[in-house]
Amino acid sequence: MRELVERFEQFAPKTWAEPGDPVGLQLGSLDAEVHKVMVTLDVRPEVVDEAIAVGADFIFAHHPMMFHPAKNLDLAVPQNQMYATLLQHHITVYGAHTNLDSAPGGMNDWLAAALNLQDVEGLVPSNGVTATSAITMGRIGNLPTPTTVRQFAVDCKRIFNVKGLRLVSHTPDAPVKRVAVLGGSGGPFYQTALAKGADVYVTGDISYHPGHDMIAAGLNVVDPGHHIESICKPHLQALFTQWAAENQWPITVVASQLNTDPFTFI
Repeated sequence: MRELVERFEQFAPKTWAEPGDPVGLQLGSLDAEVHKVMVTLDVRPEVVDEAIAVGADFIFAHHPMMFHPAKNLDLAVPQNQMYATLLQHHITVYGAHTNLDSAPGGMNDWLAAALNLQDVEGLVPSNGVTATSAITMGRIGNLPTPTTVRQFAVDCKRIFNVKGLRLVSHTPDAPVKRVAVLGGSGGPFYQTALAKGADVYVTGDISYHPGHDMIAAGLNVVDPGHHIESICKPHLQALFTQWAAENQWPITVVASQLNTDPFTFI
């Protein structure tokens, strides 16, 4: 569906992606006939099975299917078998990662809106080759009503529908007004959140030693996981459905119903 991809790349050009990020066509042909598009966070074997079951012939994913090149095509490797299955069923796969993260009205604006942030600004300048100063990863803004670090973390569990999260803080009763958020693995950018006045930084995949550094720097961090980026699914479905109606594209857009979070809290 070349027309859909071209329209999306006006919204979030590939050249806004971070250097080395493998965005764009992942497998198949953009000239293939498309009737049903499935949007998803991840492309995993179970997601491909779901696409086949619902009759999708185009998978649009936030996380690129091929972060790392295949070293061989041994079909005993589940990932390689997934590629073969996609080809067998003539399913095209496209990935939009950090270009969607940085796009105005994209991933990080969806996360900021979910947190009900006000007076929202960009957080980290994009390194995309055509990105301007207005193109940024992450957002920072103010809560309409101040709360505490602990209560804000509880609110994040509800907002992002997660069973558990990690709170990096020595001051859980401290007040919170200003919040930074960056979908995915935003740990390396915590000093920018601190410099911009964030009381709390919401991001995923915080590791042990950076967690200590964040506490030492006086920054509270809520890590609800990487999977909160699944917020993209209803938003992409609505966006693509709107574009299809405006352009009279004969396609149906569905969202993957699967939870591809590899972590379970027990």
